[in-house]
Amino acid sequence: MLYEFNQRHRGVDFSENSSAMQCTPYQSLLKQLFIALFVSLVLSFLVSGKGTAAEHVIQLTAEETRDDGFGNKLLAYKMINHKRDGVDITSRYSPNATIPGPTIELTEGDTVKISILNAIPDSDVPIHGISRQVSIHVHGVHYDILSDGTLKVINKLFDEGAGAGLEETYAVYEYKWNVAAGTAGTWAYHDHNFETHNGAEHRGLFGAIIVNPIGAPSYAKEYVLYLGDDAFWGMEINGSSKKQSQHGPNPILSAKEDTQVRFHLIALGTDIHKFKLNGYLWFDPGTHDLINQVAIGPLEKHVFAVKAKHSAYYEDHNRSNKLLGMRGKFNVQ
Repeated sequence: MLYEFNQRHRGVDFSENSSAMQCTPYQSLLKQLFIALFVSLVLSFLVSGKGTAAEHVIQLTAEETRDDGFGNKLLAYKMINHKRDGVDITSRYSPNATIPGPTIELTEGDTVKISILNAIPDSDVPIHGISRQVSIHVHGVHYDILSDGTLKVINKLFDEGAGAGLEETYAVYEYKWNVAAGTAGTWAYHDHNFETHNGAEHRGLFGAIIVNPIGAPSYAKEYVLYLGDDAFWGMEINGSSKKQSQHGPNPILSAKEDTQVRFHLIALGTDIHKFKLNGYLWFDPGTHDLINQVAIGPLEKHVFAVKAKHSAYYEDHNRSNKLLGMRGKFNVQ
């Protein structure tokens, strides 16, 4: 009653039988058209959003690879199969096990089923009290506890990997990821189970996912560089073909002059790094500030884009890392 009283005293009668609440045929038609247009826009948005989301089915193995120079075998992930909405895109990856492991490009809204097969020799023979499983533990995207890729001592359920574990054993273990809205970024994945609850990242079992927002710009080249304690480990991705190449320590990266390229830096190990791309400036993400170097610590990330103008060296200006030879060539032609 108080509301009605106030409205009447403003000179407008909003009671059920008032003329102010009655619509002319013309107004009624406009109202119907507005509702129809609104519903159409909502449906169009929903269909468009659904159309951009993709389902990825991925199979990886973990294998032994080259000697590290000290009599120890390094370990590496290898892409066996990758289908996006049923289309086979495995050819974009190396046919070999590589360090770093395959970089998996995704878009917000995608879903992923990714499985791991343990192909490390003798890993099916358990050592008392030691896990011989390999796993995939990912950062950044969403998943439930069954897809954490950790040992029971961490997840409180069971050992979530492939091969001989401390308790349950799986020949192949599958994880499910939800690449939800808000997960855009560059994120690491790595083993969390082999031999210890920290896994074998330090022996080569690491890789990355790049999650792009819908409608993100494209780049002529993408470079993924992992900053270890004594070397860059990296790879190059062709922006058109998505072919991945130049794997290994301190790789030579290539670009055509005046093309837009993007660098993805992920720090591993325990050191604090000072990355510099000599002769280049770039925007510090989230700001309008131009920088020419960046400090980056363990498991931190830094992503930036530049126009390729001239050849240069990328390097770690942290003194101890620089003395260890953390330097590579950015070759522009």
